[in-house]
Amino acid sequence: MAVPGFQDLMLPFLQVCSDGKERTVMEIGETIANQLKLSDADLQELMASGQTKFYNRTAWVKSYFGKACLLDFPSRGRFKITQRGLDLLKATPPTIRVKTLCQFPEFAKFYKRDSQTLDGGEHHANVTAQDKGDAEPATPDEQIENAYQDLRSQLASNLLDTILKNPPSFFEKLVVDLLVAMGYGGSRKDAGQTLGKTGDGGIDGIIKEDKLGLDIIYLQAKRYAVDNVVPSREVRDFTGSLEGHGAQKGVLITTSSFTRDGIDFVKRLQQKKIVLINGEKLTQLMIDHNIGVSTTAIYTLKKIDLDYFDVD
Repeated sequence: MAVPGFQDLMLPFLQVCSDGKERTVMEIGETIANQLKLSDADLQELMASGQTKFYNRTAWVKSYFGKACLLDFPSRGRFKITQRGLDLLKATPPTIRVKTLCQFPEFAKFYKRDSQTLDGGEHHANVTAQDKGDAEPATPDEQIENAYQDLRSQLASNLLDTILKNPPSFFEKLVVDLLVAMGYGGSRKDAGQTLGKTGDGGIDGIIKEDKLGLDIIYLQAKRYAVDNVVPSREVRDFTGSLEGHGAQKGVLITTSSFTRDGIDFVKRLQQKKIVLINGEKLTQLMIDHNIGVSTTAIYTLKKIDLDYFDVD
């Protein structure tokens, strides 16, 4: 099963705490994971920040319960249920949601202030409205991640549009710039001399696999309109070109996409290694390696340094 939503973890979290024992996020997460029969793959699912999604959501449940005074924190990193938490369980709620916590004045005050800080005061109303339906409000970390992914997706789309407005020769230069930024080809000068120089057998160029030139990679760059899918025969022809040059490795890059037949054909190859890079992957690599993009702002997320406050 998929990792349960943020709010879906609230009731099992508090139920596990009902025995009054002190626990940590890791301990209670392991118990809940066993109860819900989550797989290793579920528990290893990562957010863009590198945190595991399950334990990030579990930690936010702990934080929200603390703001609602359902948990007490007797020592660093440890918590246990309060009388208010026990009273809430005695009411046998079918679920515990964000709107459930809003009945407690401490949480309502925190949540309203926190929501206004996040997005000008609209977030609290929106999440409460979503909570009345089937939608799952995201944790603050997930809100930031979702906004980041939305911006990145829009940037990728704009990148692809801009690439297609430039001539094919520019696309060839872009391919080399990207591969050099990724660590291939040695210097930009060396790589630039190889691209487009062979001019035969369906090969657009060659590039060093490493700075020492221990092996080379054959390239083909196809600047196609987004809806003009690269046919499987083009992939086969490229493979045949490698054969004619005695080459074992190739990269076929396009601004569009590949057919399922073409992708499956590459997967079945035994003696050769060919990587297919479609337009979506191309733009993501450009963003990751700062090709054709620039940084406009950097936001640093901070947390409390508990070591600073650990006074003997």
